[in-house]
Amino acid sequence: MQIGSINIDQPVMLAPMEDVTDLPFRVICREIGADVVYTEFTSSEAIIRNIPRAINKIEVCDQERPVAIQIFGGVEENMMDAARMAESLGPDFIDINCGCWVKNHVARGQGAALLKDLPHFEKIVRSTVNGTDLPVTVKTRLGWDEDNIVILDVARMVEDAGAKALTVHCRTRSQAHNKAPAEWSWLTKIKQAVSIPIVGNGDVTCAEDCRRMLETGCDGVMIGRAAIGNPWIFRECRQYLDTGIVPLPPTLNERIEVCLRHLKMAVELKGLRGGLKPFRKFYAGYLHGLPNAAKLRGELMRLDSYQEISDRLYRFLDESAACQACWV
Repeated sequence: MQIGSINIDQPVMLAPMEDVTDLPFRVICREIGADVVYTEFTSSEAIIRNIPRAINKIEVCDQERPVAIQIFGGVEENMMDAARMAESLGPDFIDINCGCWVKNHVARGQGAALLKDLPHFEKIVRSTVNGTDLPVTVKTRLGWDEDNIVILDVARMVEDAGAKALTVHCRTRSQAHNKAPAEWSWLTKIKQAVSIPIVGNGDVTCAEDCRRMLETGCDGVMIGRAAIGNPWIFRECRQYLDTGIVPLPPTLNERIEVCLRHLKMAVELKGLRGGLKPFRKFYAGYLHGLPNAAKLRGELMRLDSYQEISDRLYRFLDESAACQACWV
């Protein structure tokens, strides 16, 4: 699959997720096996107004390449200017979010709202393409609802408008992210309709899912919620695709070490308050399936310093080792 100078066979990608795919998490996912990562989706209006929080969200570094900056908006001129500004930050390509189902964004004519107005959708894509010399890609959904599935028309339109790849979350806007199973069968039809690369998204939770999605004929796989607190899913998928063997899951020691490194990076980047509280969403994933995980997670949520969290997790590691020794 090729996007500009990036050429990766059957890439496994980290999906853009608000308040999740910040710089520390992207770096962690790349190191563990994600082939391509995306920033959080960021408002074109906030970018062109140079709002610090928005600019911070789309700053990238060499450790995470290849990386895409994802932007969204409903005004062509703003998308063009935002693409130009995003390019100056040095991503490998720029992605347009045309699939966000959240009500406040849809009400402003952004995200999935574009699926109700394909001529305007096309203008958004063309203006973004015209705003940058970088490759531009699009992420969207099957349609507004089950009675208005327009993805084949959308695919042809974004290709004609100059997009270099299309990612499809295989649900409609009305299905949000979990109201119905993702319909992967659409990926085969979309792939037959256009010549640009097609990336599938939705309900990929393990290496076997990744392979089954690729069997639809799509060129790559994008993983979102299943990666939260479980960056090892990318290693599992990559090795399974390359060798046919699913690697062993991470050891308890590896889980703790990566969790703490992730937390430390977040605190160093955002400060104690800005890094610690938002990180709490990751504990459930890092601790999933461990003995007394719910109790431990509750304790971690009440701690307010990196050192306290580090001490508690290492104590848990020691307790677990001692417990295992008792059974030997």
